[in-house]
Amino acid sequence: MKKLLLLIAFIPGFLLAQTHEKAVEILDKVTEKTKTFKTIKADFSFGMENKLEEIDEQHEGKISIKGDKYKATLMNVDTYFDGKTLWTHMVEEEEVNVDEPDPEDEETLNPASIFTIYQTGFKFAYLGERTVDGVVVYGIDLFPINRDKPYSRINLEIQKDNLQLKTIKQIGKDGNNYTIKVKNMVTNVPMDDAMFKFDTNANPDVDVIDMR
Repeated sequence: MKKLLLLIAFIPGFLLAQTHEKAVEILDKVTEKTKTFKTIKADFSFGMENKLEEIDEQHEGKISIKGDKYKATLMNVDTYFDGKTLWTHMVEEEEVNVDEPDPEDEETLNPASIFTIYQTGFKFAYLGERTVDGVVVYGIDLFPINRDKPYSRINLEIQKDNLQLKTIKQIGKDGNNYTIKVKNMVTNVPMDDAMFKFDTNANPDVDVIDMR
């Protein structure tokens, strides 16, 4: 009887270790494949949901990534990052803020790092395979080791056939949940480095606020 009880107590930990290892195996493959891409260009949707506040917003966006450089367009804001300087262009306000972000600041997290963010500070759970919109995906939950984070977990859906990220959902402790769904993604498209810098000469009417 004691041996049976010991076995029952051991099973949950064994299964947890298995799901952790499976999640790491999949994520490592995603990172390995992503590193082979010289550039990434994608259309995506960004959603914010808060059931208590009855908020459910959806917005369309675009992003281009080349190494640690990127340009993103979302909610009438164009964001440029050339690897050092960040330009945040609020189109309707005709204003651009210029800054040099701290790489450790999660508020200005480089989108390119989403493919490697899991490598430190998380525990994992592999949720298995399921079909979403006719596509078979792996489900993985990331749980932050630092419990002071503003979110309780991050859920990933990764396409089984090509190991591309399909959905990223952040579950907030304040009731705000943020979801990014990748709609179309193409890789190795030629990109000039100039596209990752805000062109003040082409936008003479924009008020430049230098926060460096």
